[in-house]
Amino acid sequence: MHQPSPLYRRLLLMAATASALLIALPSSAGSRILGTGAVSAIEGAAGGGLSPWAVLSSTASDNELGATASATQAWVDDYQLSVASASINVHDRLELSMARQTFELTTLGGELEQTIYAAKVRLFGSVLYHPWGIWSAGMMHKRLKDGSVPTALGADDTRGTDAFLSASKLLFNAFLGRNVLVNGTLRNTSANQGGLLGFGGDQGGRAWMAEGSLGVFITPNWIVGTEYRQKPDNLSVAREDDWQSLYSAYFFNKHVSLTGAWLDLGDIAGLPSQQGGYVSLQAAF
Repeated sequence: MHQPSPLYRRLLLMAATASALLIALPSSAGSRILGTGAVSAIEGAAGGGLSPWAVLSSTASDNELGATASATQAWVDDYQLSVASASINVHDRLELSMARQTFELTTLGGELEQTIYAAKVRLFGSVLYHPWGIWSAGMMHKRLKDGSVPTALGADDTRGTDAFLSASKLLFNAFLGRNVLVNGTLRNTSANQGGLLGFGGDQGGRAWMAEGSLGVFITPNWIVGTEYRQKPDNLSVAREDDWQSLYSAYFFNKHVSLTGAWLDLGDIAGLPSQQGGYVSLQAAF
């Protein structure tokens, strides 16, 4: 398996060191309940591993500020993805995030790098107490560092912007006495493989895609669940499949969480049946 870059290893070491220190601290980060800030998705926004949720990062509530930093590693049969991300939560109304993705073409050789700048606004509601849950809208602007591979495959552009609408709701005592978290996201996008293979192509462009998540809180600190993310299929030479995962996230306290998952990403750039693992360490302040 290809080794992470030195920069990513340093970021991971910093995140692990900060997390070890934060685990020992009292859980007095924000006023919201443990776990309501979710974890950092691969694009930097608060959510599951694959998809943004309506909740905002950290546990900051009204009149509070919160910040998160995360290091993520995903590996499938022929590729490896490293992500370093950070976000801020302003009064539980606005979330701003940034993510740097490095996609290693382990079998084909080379790598792709993408930077994502995102903003999410809570429109109304609460994941716990509002009958309709919490609703948020957001945008993600994505830029590839080198677009030679995507354009060679037929992508129309190396920059693009996703827009999305998400709704999340915690259902109390919904399954065997356990709380269940459900999320739905509708995304308008032209991104190929999340933008790593550019935007648009000979088979299509911008379209609406559906994403869904379901999680069961085994304990107040531990959630297990599944995610599904519909994908566009814009490149005739590089078939694209929907993504899905089975995940488990543990919140040590309001400061630190650790997420692991099994991934099924389908075909990527002509290489079929990409399956593998995912791990993400998040620190919140």
